[in-house]
Amino acid sequence: MVAGNDARGKSIFLSDSTVPNSHDFEFMPGQAQTRVWFTAGPPATTPPGAEPTSDTGPVVPGPGGASFVIVRYAPDSVVTDPRFDAGRANAEFATYAPDIVGASDPAEPGMHRTPSVDYGVVLDGEIWLELDDGAQTRLTRGDTIVQIAGRHAWRNRTDRPATVAFVLTGATG
Repeated sequence: MVAGNDARGKSIFLSDSTVPNSHDFEFMPGQAQTRVWFTAGPPATTPPGAEPTSDTGPVVPGPGGASFVIVRYAPDSVVTDPRFDAGRANAEFATYAPDIVGASDPAEPGMHRTPSVDYGVVLDGEIWLELDDGAQTRLTRGDTIVQIAGRHAWRNRTDRPATVAFVLTGATG
């Protein structure tokens, strides 16, 4: 659902349909992303002329921008399964989350740092936030996190997916 204003300034519903850009990862079963909204830079109160998200465009906004994305994390056991094809999974991630892949550390899978302040809330399941030095904390449904451009990874040590909603705000410095 998207609400805004018409040309006269009257509030109206601009959209009331399924989010158009959602991707279930084929080569990492259980992993998905839903791109709800994206503003590359400082937001405006004028509705955009076209859909502001895409399946393959950036997740991380520029300074002053914002991105609303819901991520479903596959269990870590998916990547330890002997049938897991890391090459295909990496290629799929490079297509559907290129800026996250570009911010990732190839020497430590999952570790990344983005130039953003991120606000997250766990919607379902449980997930571990891992930091640079290996420090970790477990988050469960309803828990929140503010991630200030720190290097981190999300780990799902359970046997079912975990879902987290994020708002990323583009930062400077």
